[in-house]
Amino acid sequence: MRLETSTIKDIAKALGFSTSTVSRALRDRYEISEETKKIVLAYAEKVNYRANPIARSLKERRSYSIGIVVSEIANNFFSQVINGMESIAYDKDYHVIISQSHESHKQEKLNVEHLASRSIDGLLIALSSETEDIDYLRDLYARGLPIVFFDRVPENFETHKVIANNFKGAFDATEHLILSGKRVIAHLTNSETLSNTKERLEGYKAALAKYHIEFKPELVKYCQHGGMHSEELEVAVKELLPLKPDGIFISSDRLTTGCIMALKNTNPEVAHKIAIAGFTNSSLVNLFSPSLTSVKQPAFEMGQVATELLIKMIEAKRPVTEFETRVLDTELVKMHKQPSNRFL
Repeated sequence: MRLETSTIKDIAKALGFSTSTVSRALRDRYEISEETKKIVLAYAEKVNYRANPIARSLKERRSYSIGIVVSEIANNFFSQVINGMESIAYDKDYHVIISQSHESHKQEKLNVEHLASRSIDGLLIALSSETEDIDYLRDLYARGLPIVFFDRVPENFETHKVIANNFKGAFDATEHLILSGKRVIAHLTNSETLSNTKERLEGYKAALAKYHIEFKPELVKYCQHGGMHSEELEVAVKELLPLKPDGIFISSDRLTTGCIMALKNTNPEVAHKIAIAGFTNSSLVNLFSPSLTSVKQPAFEMGQVATELLIKMIEAKRPVTEFETRVLDTELVKMHKQPSNRFL
């Protein structure tokens, strides 16, 4: 069964106008009178006319679609980033196609290549935790596909990038733990290869150095898949507990919430004695137990800025040769001890 839709020819025939007049009226062109525009738009609304995106893309050599690749849509941070991206894209008449890498380089590459084969106009991507080889992205970029990186970005890739101030966010969280009286502060983090992992580690180390606390590598535990696999989190927590940390700084959204569960599953009595500060954009942090001081990233803004930069690249009349790395401020949200009726 085929859905019947009205075309520009149908509207022109019904109103007695030429197809070019109807087309220009629908596009609000200056050479068409206001009265004619009102007549055409009113009739178009009456018959529920919708522009044919395929015809438009063939004419303008654009698909008006943007590909988005993240590790996991269920992640609070990435879901908020995507909301920001959609708010800009839809306002500028672009559609988005979202895919997940699940922290797999192979899946990321397959997703990007599929999106490119669907003739997307541009790509927004946060690299997976496994990704080290980005030659396939360089190849697509060299062939003319606009790419903007966000959150997890590569080095030596000349394009726009949008990130949070990872160093400062990590420094502030670690300093908060120190000023709360903690001295043995562990660090639970993502894959060593990710850009934000490196930046947050440096922020953590700088805060320790400021207060003359020795950095101990054994207190840093890396989770290759960023908490998507509960087993790797539980192993990391079990390795940390014998070192008797009195505080833990955690570098990502899923790791932060997952660590709380792993602590309670491993040693519930010790769990409530360890202070936690971590990156998370969850709206439920005030319900967490143990209580949590959070580093909140401007995820929605990050999505908006990245999309604005990408659309400028897509619509540029000449090749873009000047790029920027936009750094957005984080916010430290200090939490105080909560009542015993907790969510986690």
